[in-house]
Formats: sequence, C-alpha cells, structure tokens
Amino acid sequence: MGFIHRKTSKQTRKLKTLLRLAISRVAVARRPRLARKSIATSDVGQLLALGHIDRAIHRVELVIQEGNMLEAFEMIELYCKRLIEKSEDLENPSECAEEIREAAAGLMFATGWCGDLPELLFAHAILTDKFGNDFASAAKNGTNIVDPLLVWKFTGNATNMELKNKVAKEIATKNMILLNFSEMTKANEDGEVPYHQDLELGMP
Repeated sequence: MGFIHRKTSKQTRKLKTLLRLAISRVAVARRPRLARKSIATSDVGQLLALGHIDRAIHRVELVIQEGNMLEAFEMIELYCKRLIEKSEDLENPSECAEEIREAAAGLMFATGWCGDLPELLFAHAILTDKFGNDFASAAKNGTNIVDPLLVWKFTGNATNMELKNKVAKEIATKNMILLNFSEMTKANEDGEVPYHQDLELGMP
C-alpha cells in the first residue's frame, strides 16, 4: 500500500514555481554584489596599506552594504527552499510550524527591499491570501515572527563608525597590516578620522 500524499492547491503550486524562480534569480543577483564587495574589500586593504585611513573607512561602507545583501540573499534562498519542501503545510496556514511562518514572514518582509527579486512580489500576494492581512502587516514592518537578523541586514546602519572600524580592522588583519586602532578610535570619538596613521606591514 503506497503512502498517501496531501494534494496541493493550484495557488500553492504557483507559489512553488515563483519560489524556484526566486532561487534562480538570487544566484544571478548574487554575482555582481560579490564582485562589488571583492573590489571594495581590495580597495580598503590598499588604502589602509597606504595610510589613507579616512578614505578606507569610507570605502568600508560598501563592503558592509554588499555583505549585508549577500547574507540576506542566503536567508531568502533558505526560506524559499523551506517553503517549497513544506508546501503541503501551506494548505493549512493556521497549523503551520513556526519555521514555516518565519520563512513566509521573512520573504514578505524582503519583498520591500529586494527589487532584484520581482518574483517575491507575486509570492507576497499568495502568502498574504494564505496567512491573512494582519500577518502580512506585521511581516512588512519586520515585527513579530520576522527574524531580527534579516531585518538588520536590510535596515542596519552601514555608516556606524564602530561597525566600520571593526570591518576595517578585520581587513587589515587579513592583509597583515598593523594599525593602531586604539588611536584611530580615539580620533573618531573626537569627531575626526586621521588622514594618515603610522602603520607597518608585517605579521600581526
């Protein structure tokens, strides 16, 4: 006797198709962002090596922005795959496990931030029909069940000086550039970033 599988509605099948297309689109959208992040990271390393700390710190913003989008894409891809694998559960949204609701909410939130993924807009309409307007409203605002990490990846402040210093320090370490970040941090707190900082190349 074979296993009995629950049937999925036409609406759910359409959602699965959209999510598969979104996964393919993520792969395409990821490539230019990887390139931009790689170029920006290289630029930061060169600027740090030359002692142009202020320019390097400014360039770090692009590294952070592209990095955040790449990590957001990873989460979106994971959510798409989760909903595809558990599509049968979407026939009874009120009984969905929390991981399914989180995936649905995450994709709905991402819709407003991902022009690179137009399929999400159509998926959003189907998910709204399934989970209701209240759920959609909470997802749009990034509240309730939306993963705070995903919200931060889209809305986080890439100009935060503490974050920029942290990323610059990581790049300096990777490139074996020794910097006096304690003095740089003090300069930042005083409202300025020095144009040139004594440094040396070598093993950290």
